[in-house]
Amino acid sequence: MKGKRTPPKKDTLSRLSASFRRLVMPLLAVFCLQLPMHAYAQANSVPSIGDDARSALTPIQEYKLGRYIMIQIEQDPAYVKDDVLNEYLFVLGNKLIAADPTIRGELVNDFTFFGVKDRTLNAFALPGGFIGVHTGLILATETESELASVLSHEIGHVSQRHIARMIAASEKDILIPIASAALGLLAAAAGAGTDAALGTLLAGQGVAIQKQINFTRDAEKEADRVGFQILKRAGFDVNDMAAFFQKMQHATRLYNDAPSQYLRTHPLTSDRIADAEARARHEPYRQHADSADFQLIRAKARVIQGDMGGGLYEAEKVFAEQVKKGTRYQIAAGYYGLALIALQRKDPALAQLRLDEARKIFSDTVNRQSIALNVLAVQIAMERGNPADAIRITRNAIDHFPSSRAMLNLHIEALNKGHRYDECIRFLRKMMQRYPEEASLRKKAAGIYAEMGRKGLMHLSMAEYYHLMQANETALEQLNLARREKDTTFYDHSLIDVHEREWKEEVREAKKK
Repeated sequence: MKGKRTPPKKDTLSRLSASFRRLVMPLLAVFCLQLPMHAYAQANSVPSIGDDARSALTPIQEYKLGRYIMIQIEQDPAYVKDDVLNEYLFVLGNKLIAADPTIRGELVNDFTFFGVKDRTLNAFALPGGFIGVHTGLILATETESELASVLSHEIGHVSQRHIARMIAASEKDILIPIASAALGLLAAAAGAGTDAALGTLLAGQGVAIQKQINFTRDAEKEADRVGFQILKRAGFDVNDMAAFFQKMQHATRLYNDAPSQYLRTHPLTSDRIADAEARARHEPYRQHADSADFQLIRAKARVIQGDMGGGLYEAEKVFAEQVKKGTRYQIAAGYYGLALIALQRKDPALAQLRLDEARKIFSDTVNRQSIALNVLAVQIAMERGNPADAIRITRNAIDHFPSSRAMLNLHIEALNKGHRYDECIRFLRKMMQRYPEEASLRKKAAGIYAEMGRKGLMHLSMAEYYHLMQANETALEQLNLARREKDTTFYDHSLIDVHEREWKEEVREAKKK
């Protein structure tokens, strides 16, 4: 029976708008860069590094595009903001890169590794060396070499500049997702059925993906070859690359819905598995002992995927089983996971007991060097209302690990909670000099200045935060607010004037493009 069409609900339109932004904004960034695009002469060949890729996207443009996409990702709830997990991925990834520094190729910046809260088995490389790993994939790996094989594969994509090549090969196809997303929004706004609107969006994506699939098959094979060499030189077990391919193809019952997403972006064929097995057969067997942090990070990923409902309950059961029947490191990771859950449930006393159990299993060296264990100790101290203990732990840890972002951020938080604002600001300024593009440091500084009643510096810090987030018009508004505050000094006014001139010019250039 035909009736009057019901307009889609507001949350449906919001979801479609979010889909539109996710699809269109990164693609629009390509056009804003005003890049010359050239299709391949031979569609099925994998070109040598630097020819079509360089003509499509310079390394600097590639980084700018990747950074733009990362700004969008960092605002998504699925982006893992956990410093411990991201730092582990960073350390593991850079261990692979350090084995052969030439693998950086033409990359003009450091690699960035980050987690994504998602149960599916997936990992991906963005332009400019930004590599994301789903928590579901971390949990699916049984050895550190398996996880390293995934990272080395993604590093291979970056090294061979596959994204720049894909842009070159997709000069026209890149318009398809934009057009389909716009049509999907129009259909929803006009009162068409939600399924029809979503269907339009997905159909456009499907067409674009299908047009790229022949290219990506070749790119995947090349990333396998490069990734295998990276894995070998870094001292990991090369047999685990083929082992993880097999795991993806014959997904276990726990991950029976996972391969579809990974295989859409990483077409897996029997040839690829056979190639990986053949390469491994020609190498002498080399056993790689997993680090203590590998099992701890798997526990961390399981908790991140959970919540205060059934997710944490299921994780708790897994950890309890590990404590009963696991290997030595699995038992320690089980206690660590139980400590994380206790802390999330606001029970720091129980969290401390579970952490102590984990520490008994590890050696003094591991207890001293593990970022995961030390960060949890700091978090427990702060939850107990002991910022002085937290400051002491973080200061000692920073002496041993001066580059640990997890500890640096916790030290800032501990100083703030201890009301040591002047010391906190001095430390933040050092961090901002070391990491000038880290927007979150400006936002933290703004919060400290607000606590101190320094409104002018608060607005100035927020202006710098919005500028780094590529929201220049909002940044200029914050500059105006800073200029009006009575506590703004002559030096502050000079800096405001400099920022205003530069950012207004950036706004004008953006509008021209």
